[in-house]
Amino acid sequence: MASNVPRMAPELAHRRFSLEEYEAMIKQGILDGDDRVELLAGEIVKKMVQGERHASCVARLTRFLVIALGTRAILLPQGPVALPPDSMPEPDITLVQEREDFYATRRPLASDVHLLIEVSDSTLPIDRKIKLPIYARAGIAEYWIVNLRDNVVEIYAKPEGSVYSESRIIRGGESVAPLAFPDIMLKVGDFIPI
Repeated sequence: MASNVPRMAPELAHRRFSLEEYEAMIKQGILDGDDRVELLAGEIVKKMVQGERHASCVARLTRFLVIALGTRAILLPQGPVALPPDSMPEPDITLVQEREDFYATRRPLASDVHLLIEVSDSTLPIDRKIKLPIYARAGIAEYWIVNLRDNVVEIYAKPEGSVYSESRIIRGGESVAPLAFPDIMLKVGDFIPI
């Protein structure tokens, strides 16, 4: 006799990974650059494919910041940042403290970071709801979301727990400077392709 009770999908157990375990998977070749993943709050998450506007924005920001900063900081485009105990995101742009070895002997940590920038279109909910609290908890001093949906830059500063106590929106005709480099003014319209 057939039952009218709907079948429930079984609960799947999730396995969280530590930063140490994730790095071991990379060293052992279990994960490599072709996998296009990052570790976020213990979960290995597939990274989204970049669209043309996204790639253009990252390229524009990279060019401007490299020229403006010179040797005052290192710009890591889409490079990993180790955030113990369980995250290793790969932000679109990371400005880190100058090091002679360019981080050849270890990955950058939160204490090395001046600014993280995520360029967002389809990833906007992830960058706001998942990455923002991770960055705040890690003590990242400043986090920008270049919001391509609304053509604005969301600025987050002064981390307190899992939130930032300061936030503001910078629009197309306005300019913004990183907190660590107040002399470097970026006009939003120059790096958000319309």
